[in-house]
Amino acid sequence: MLIAHVERYLALRQTLGYKLRNPSTNLRAFAHFATACGDTHVRTSTAVTWATQGSSPYTRCIRLRDVALLARFLRAEDPAHEIPANTFHAPTRRPLPYIYTPEEIAQLTGSARRLLPFYPMRKLVYATMIGLIAATGLRVSEALDLQLDDVLPDGVLRIRRTKFGKSRMVPLHPTAVNALDLYLKERRRLVVTDKHVFLSAGNRRISSSTVNDTFDRMRRLAGIAPDRTRPPRIHDLRHTFATRALQQCPTQRETVARHFVALATYLGHTDIAHTYWYLEATPELMTGISAAAESLIATEGL
Repeated sequence: MLIAHVERYLALRQTLGYKLRNPSTNLRAFAHFATACGDTHVRTSTAVTWATQGSSPYTRCIRLRDVALLARFLRAEDPAHEIPANTFHAPTRRPLPYIYTPEEIAQLTGSARRLLPFYPMRKLVYATMIGLIAATGLRVSEALDLQLDDVLPDGVLRIRRTKFGKSRMVPLHPTAVNALDLYLKERRRLVVTDKHVFLSAGNRRISSSTVNDTFDRMRRLAGIAPDRTRPPRIHDLRHTFATRALQQCPTQRETVARHFVALATYLGHTDIAHTYWYLEATPELMTGISAAAESLIATEGL
């Protein structure tokens, strides 16, 4: 009974554009656990017991949150379902990003030449992919999901339905267009059925885990932050792009607002608060923006 409720709930939310990869796994596991306990409805005690099996405070919090959302949906139809209060508290502080210097980005792309040639295109694939992410702020998954027909004329990328179910167009800088064109000349010579822009040794989409492992290797080859407790990540290239874009932000009030909206759209943020986060996440940027704001206020006599 509960598994049928879960599938119905997931199907409804997916039609609304939610991907629900992790919630799907959690809720199906909970449904099987609850059924094994003899439950036909969501019970708070069962939900808490199941959530407690999570490996960390964050995991336990997310597990119980997913069940509570399911229970709210089901309780609208049947008040016998109980909505568990989330007694687990996950840390909400996001780790500060690592902001790469232009020289470090050049070192990263250059380090691709030192990768072992497990397959002929490997060095070119990673040099181009890292350069593209750095030049556009794409999410890693967005770069991996790119297909040949997503590279549109006039230097525009079509980013299909991604993290929040949104699609968008991303215009490229001429230097990025040139680098991507050079790569695509080689890529299109491959006689393969897979249409992804960046391919693995098996001529298919590269997995995220493979990219992360290879990036760590490239970072070590480039000698970037070798002593840092939390090593820089490939996702920090997206943070770096956003930070550099905000550093170019003019100081006029109306222009600042337009700049933030444009950047949020370009990055695919569904909430501009995610874009504002880059201000507080980068102390140097926060200091600069604060100084500009104080200057603006003093000039306008506010």
